[in-house]
Amino acid sequence: MRSPVATLHPAAGILATLSFFTLFAGDAWRNLIGWPAYLALAGVLALANVVWVFIARPELPLRKWPKMLLLFVALAIASIAWARYQGTTGPGGHLDVTLGALALLAAGVAGLAPALILTQRQLASVIGGALRWVLGLSLLFELVVALFIRHPILPLVRVAGVDYTGKLPAAFYWSRNELLHGGPIQGIVGNADLLAMCALIGLIVFGLQRAEGASRPFWGWFWIVLAAVELALTRSATVLVAAAATAVVLGFAVWARVRGQRGRGPLYLSAFLLLVVVVGGAITAWEAFTGLLGKSTTLTGRTDIWNAVIPLAQQHTVFGWGWLGYWVPWAKPFDGLAVRGGVEYLQAHNAWLDVWLQLGIVGVVVFACLAITTLGRAWFMAVDRPMTDASSRHPFTALTLLPLLVFSAQLVQSLAESRLLIESGWALLVVWSVTTKASRP
Repeated sequence: MRSPVATLHPAAGILATLSFFTLFAGDAWRNLIGWPAYLALAGVLALANVVWVFIARPELPLRKWPKMLLLFVALAIASIAWARYQGTTGPGGHLDVTLGALALLAAGVAGLAPALILTQRQLASVIGGALRWVLGLSLLFELVVALFIRHPILPLVRVAGVDYTGKLPAAFYWSRNELLHGGPIQGIVGNADLLAMCALIGLIVFGLQRAEGASRPFWGWFWIVLAAVELALTRSATVLVAAAATAVVLGFAVWARVRGQRGRGPLYLSAFLLLVVVVGGAITAWEAFTGLLGKSTTLTGRTDIWNAVIPLAQQHTVFGWGWLGYWVPWAKPFDGLAVRGGVEYLQAHNAWLDVWLQLGIVGVVVFACLAITTLGRAWFMAVDRPMTDASSRHPFTALTLLPLLVFSAQLVQSLAESRLLIESGWALLVVWSVTTKASRP
């Protein structure tokens, strides 16, 4: 692969930062300007990223392309042919699946362009820049609501077909005015779990930038503290578990660096035993585990959604119903499938179940291979010393931990959310898959 550009052009930096901001805060745009304008913005950004790749002309040999990533995207596009939905687009829902494939490509190209063109430090810079905007505007937004508006507020542009009269579910509100009551706050993204994940990724990026000396001491620590405070104020159990898992992964990565490339047997054995204990404990003591998280045994209704999705996935178990990403509420079988407290949810709240539903067992196998190979490459990128040739090794850098730590957090989140398949989750998966593959000798 041709070396990434050493100097980032201001226009390229703005495009990459705005693209990641839109991926992280898509709900903010939709609440502010509505779906039609948001789709137009997303289309323009996707086209701009394609043009950026065309202008930069990065060279990546075929052997350096992540095969499982390409196969998963190809499978999603191919599913247009066997789509089985019933909706306004007619039997099969082929148009809905086509739009789902386009959304996958649009988010993917927003991750692919910077992954192909930017250096590791530049990637961290644009991702961190986008998250600073998300977190900074979120805290400012919640402060304005708490100090001046003083009551929950709805999106400026309402979703067509949704009844906003009478007593509304809490999930309908853009902000619930909870900042001065200790949370959970939702920020500009309008969802505590989404804001929490932005804060966790921000904490990782800002921390690694400070360790690398890529940020000034005052501002580096300012954003680290801000991200930690917002993470705490979201009170998101799912992301707190992801944060704890990421801290454990970091500990093992540091241990691996200290041990060197030889003598890592005890480390891998310890990691395996810890995983067995955690998974086994969660299964055998589910009620105690969920109680520790402050959740009901249904994980706030998630298990009810899983129980509704599994029989549907079993109907077309090999190749699935067709790729949508986001569920479309007007198409069967999603019409009324996951409704809780007057809110219709448009995801399975588990990325793996969503892949099974939409692309069948074949899709799950491909997606698992994509996740495992990406995680494996991210691990060795983090724990092995960088090497430019067979005889030249360099000191460890903090930023080589970035793919491993963020992707580990995403994988934990994927057990309770489907965000890994859409918007920022998918774009980051593309970034880690491409950059870790390109970095291998």
